[in-house]
Amino acid sequence: MKTASRYAVFCRAAELRSFTLAGMELGYSQSAVSQIVKSLEEELGTKLITRSRGRFELTADGKEYFPYFEAIKNAEDALIRRRLEITGMEDATIRVASFTSVSRELLPELMKNFKETHPGVNFVIKQGEYNSIRGYIEQGEVDFGFISTHFSEGLESSHLYDDELAAVLPKGHPLAKKKTLRMKDLTNDPFILFDEGRDYNTVLEAFREKGLEPKTEYDIYDDYSILGMVRRGFGISIQIKRIVKGFEEGLEVRDIEDAPVRSVSLAWRNLETMPFASREFLDYIINNIRPMAE
Repeated sequence: MKTASRYAVFCRAAELRSFTLAGMELGYSQSAVSQIVKSLEEELGTKLITRSRGRFELTADGKEYFPYFEAIKNAEDALIRRRLEITGMEDATIRVASFTSVSRELLPELMKNFKETHPGVNFVIKQGEYNSIRGYIEQGEVDFGFISTHFSEGLESSHLYDDELAAVLPKGHPLAKKKTLRMKDLTNDPFILFDEGRDYNTVLEAFREKGLEPKTEYDIYDDYSILGMVRRGFGISIQIKRIVKGFEEGLEVRDIEDAPVRSVSLAWRNLETMPFASREFLDYIINNIRPMAE
């Protein structure tokens, strides 16, 4: 037998105009529905339903009480749904795709803070470049992912922040004599390019928009590997300012007057079908990441 409140039973009987049909739908006998309605009538001290000669009608008081019973029933339904969703936070697995700088600099703190409120959740992090992250999202391998905004077209998404970029040079490099640089200053040395994936690269596009082409000798996926290579004199690069902070030893970092920015978004396939715990974490990221990314 299903469990339904007195208010839900009364409302369904009133809607179907039948104790029998309401009982069949809710898993009660006809007599049980009759007893439930009778208990409500006794509690309220009034007649709510009249039945005679096949007629089923709400009394004047029944009509007055019906919208209140219906409101209670709807609130009970919402409470049950919410309880089930919150229960779903226990032992829930949140699957996120990310790229290196977010995985190292931002995601650990976001996960730590979220678990303080929801200790039952677990995380699976898949790392990759933007094309592979988009593939993880489209194929349902992750619930959502961090991605360059350019790669989020066609997906549901939310812009998070813009990364400022700076020139990164080996210690003592001649360009370090300047306080600031321009993109054209960075076209004469071996260039180490951050690999964003196929078809698009923020830095390359910025060069090409100005009619410039860097001397790209290395195409590296990992931000911190690039810093190590610059430090050892393999070439120069353009990197996210926030990533370089704390790793300046052996490097020269200079602002670029006409530097591009890298726009970062969260992207997902379908919010309505996303697991509740993942939706909660997604909302938490959107509402809390911006100060961390500055």
